[in-house]
Parts: sequence; C-alpha cells; structure tokens
Amino acid sequence: MVVTKDMTIGEILAADISIAPILMNAGMHCVGCPSSQGETLEEACMVHGMDEDLLIEDINTYLASK
Repeated sequence: MVVTKDMTIGEILAADISIAPILMNAGMHCVGCPSSQGETLEEACMVHGMDEDLLIEDINTYLASK
C-alpha cells in the first residue's frame, strides 16, 4: 500500500490502523473524528497547518518497513 494525499483519513486507517500513532504524533488528533471519514489527507494537513509531503513520506516509509 502507498498512501497519497487524495486518500481520506478513514481509508488510510481502514487499510492499516497502525498508522494512527503516526498521525497522532504529527499533531493530527482527529483520527476518530467523524469528519476524518470524508476528509482527505491533503485537506486535513491544510486544516492543521502541516506539510503533507513530509507526513506522507513518514507514513510511506513506515509502510515500506513492515
């Protein structure tokens, strides 16, 4: 699996729930929020003022190491 910015938080977590701590450590504490089901990673990063490319890199590096 490769995470992209157009995937929703819900899709990402449904594919691999172990990504939740990465999101939480990055400051995205809304992983359980109902809006995360329809919000893309790109949108969530914009709302939280995060660099989406860095977060995607962290997630995909983690997934590649599994």
